[in-house]
Amino acid sequence: MLAELRLENYAVIDNVVIEFAAGLNLLTGETGAGKSILIDALGLLLGDKASSDVIRAGAERAVVAAVFESEGDAARSIEAILETNGLDPENGSLILRREIAAGGKGRVFVNNQPATVTVLKQIAVHLAVIHAQNESIVNFDAAARQDLLDAYAGVELKDVAAAYAHWKQIRGRIAELEQDEQDRMRLLDLWNFQCREIEDARLQPGDGARGVPPEDEQLAAEKRVLANAEKIYGAAMNAFDLLYEGNASTSSSLRAAQKHLEELARYEPKFQEALAALESARISVEDVGATLRDYAGGIQASPERLAEIEERLALLDRLKRKYGPTLEQTIAFGEDVRRKLSEMENKDQVLLELRAMLAVASGEYRKAARNVSRKRSEAARKLEKLVEAEINDLAMRASFRIAVEESDDEAHWTPSGINQVVYLISTNAGEALRPLEEIASGGELSRVMLALKASVEAGSNAVGSSKKKPAAQRTLVFDEIDTGIGGRAAEAVGKKLKALSKGNQVLCVTHLPQIATFADHHYLIEKKTSAERARTSVRLITGEERTEEVARMLSGAKLTETSRKHAEQMLKTNA
Repeated sequence: MLAELRLENYAVIDNVVIEFAAGLNLLTGETGAGKSILIDALGLLLGDKASSDVIRAGAERAVVAAVFESEGDAARSIEAILETNGLDPENGSLILRREIAAGGKGRVFVNNQPATVTVLKQIAVHLAVIHAQNESIVNFDAAARQDLLDAYAGVELKDVAAAYAHWKQIRGRIAELEQDEQDRMRLLDLWNFQCREIEDARLQPGDGARGVPPEDEQLAAEKRVLANAEKIYGAAMNAFDLLYEGNASTSSSLRAAQKHLEELARYEPKFQEALAALESARISVEDVGATLRDYAGGIQASPERLAEIEERLALLDRLKRKYGPTLEQTIAFGEDVRRKLSEMENKDQVLLELRAMLAVASGEYRKAARNVSRKRSEAARKLEKLVEAEINDLAMRASFRIAVEESDDEAHWTPSGINQVVYLISTNAGEALRPLEEIASGGELSRVMLALKASVEAGSNAVGSSKKKPAAQRTLVFDEIDTGIGGRAAEAVGKKLKALSKGNQVLCVTHLPQIATFADHHYLIEKKTSAERARTSVRLITGEERTEEVARMLSGAKLTETSRKHAEQMLKTNA
């Protein structure tokens, strides 16, 4: 959920901070006040391309920042993205900031840590989606169309993705074995060299169960000792003298103290416990001293052994750079190459076995993919009816269909199945159905997207009782959704937005009073001239002020008592 949006020196805005809340947030204002500026600014935080044209005249840079709050699956997904990119999370809150400087250069910050636009784009899918004229379709590609249907159908892709990965892995092994002879000989030479190089090194893996580290870690520890043998010997012997050997050693002092305590204990029994503690301390000190003495006695400065270790470590580092990056991965690489060589030597037999495995894997994938395809097709028939009914409440007389195309061509197999989902619509009677993305009108497209979102939300539990509840929703932003409508259709749009906001945070820029009256939170955007400069402000309005804004939307700049009463009635009806 978008909790706060802040703009500094952005277009006609000096400094604006807007606090949003859950539910339906509506933004209104006169034409040219700058309503779409806020949507464009939010788009920058979702990864849109920046331009220095947005910097307010006279300023060096523009700043757009936002605070998002997330929970559940969305929060976990965002945390995973942050961790992958070396960024720290903020306990369910996400602070995004983007600075645009002159010349098009700029900086991105996530939780006040430097980041990139790529990170913003990765996070954006879990935060918000903007449906605006000429922008809705950007976020509604083939993958998004299928994801929306899957969300409605409750499709689980785990099994089909695993089957696809298994099939692809077997097919890759077959492709390696079936390369032409020249490529095969070249690969055999390479694999033989790699295998021999790793085997000749006789690498020693660690044993985690027994606490034995890998060979390179053992050698590195031994090198540290040998390279600092003189310092280590001196430190050990000095500590030994202080604890055990010297005239004023800790052990001697403790023995002397013991004698005094023994004398005390003869007269005062309570010192017996202290005497026992002192005896225990003396024994511990002498044990440590003996350990230090034995350790120092085993230290030998051996330039020959040091050189030998350095040479061995250099070999291990070179192998890790080529095949690692760790010793365990280098050993695993060698084992994999050895397997490939064995397969090449028994190519014909191995191919027979792999082809049999591939046939089984193909069958398993087809079964999983067709099961997903069947669920999609069943859900599509139900969803298209819901969407068509919703669309026809929004001043559009349209026919809507969802085509779930199925291809058994292996070239079209994917981890998500064998389908292409196409949304088809005809917005005029007698016209053929065409793909949704070919709709020319941004207003029509925005309304269709609203109908889709509302249908998926309303029907989320209609597909089956075993279906999981959808993951936490993003912030949904609708701009210019009221283009070309009014009256009953506008009221229907308001009701749809209100229904959608029950499970989502919805932001909507509107010009229509019929829609504005459904707001849970109403923001007024105003542009005024001060000191010969235009400035846009945004503020939350309630009570009488909100009534006057709705009345202005009804009657224009000149308010009348009739428009005020009409506004009061509409607000009361749609509260």
